[in-house]
Amino acid sequence: MSDVVARADDSWLIDAVPSAQYDDAVAVAALLPRTRFRPALPFAVSVDGENLAIPYRVYGPELQADDLSALPSTQQIIMHCLYTRHHDGRTRQRHLRSIIAETHPWVAPFVVQLVGEYVAAILVDIRDGLVEVDSPGTRLHAMYGKFGSANPEFITLTRQRVASYWDCYYRRLWADRAHYPGTTVIESVRAAARQFQAAG
Repeated sequence: MSDVVARADDSWLIDAVPSAQYDDAVAVAALLPRTRFRPALPFAVSVDGENLAIPYRVYGPELQADDLSALPSTQQIIMHCLYTRHHDGRTRQRHLRSIIAETHPWVAPFVVQLVGEYVAAILVDIRDGLVEVDSPGTRLHAMYGKFGSANPEFITLTRQRVASYWDCYYRRLWADRAHYPGTTVIESVRAAARQFQAAG
């Protein structure tokens, strides 16, 4: 680990990315606008054998766009991932669009978590951005297949949430749940996971 020591109140961000990104996470934590609200309800996932704890929601103001664009690439991606957990849905969607095509394995849980949430416009963006997950041999297929294989309980829970939100809010818009964008994405991830396991 780096000589730079993260402040204790930023440990939640350090826990949300793999150890290889420690220095970048520390740098990002130092740039976050201060807020008195702590992140809420971390969820646990495994990425390349490391256990991560990602906040369900973060609160407070965003980093200014000019400051964000001036960061090195990895730090930008970490910041975008973080803001996919923001309490404002439009903020989540905007930052999702900046990472949806990324193939860093630690991006996957931030995207998949959104699949199990309730904002239909975000689900459509994910469906449209992850079409390669259905195509064996692509990097996104391999990445999401590996992630899904390593996190079966998380995938199952996400699938249950997808079904619940469709039933509560979207039956009229998508009469057939199979065509609901949350369903198509989570089923694509599950299929990629099965193919990853079969190939292993």
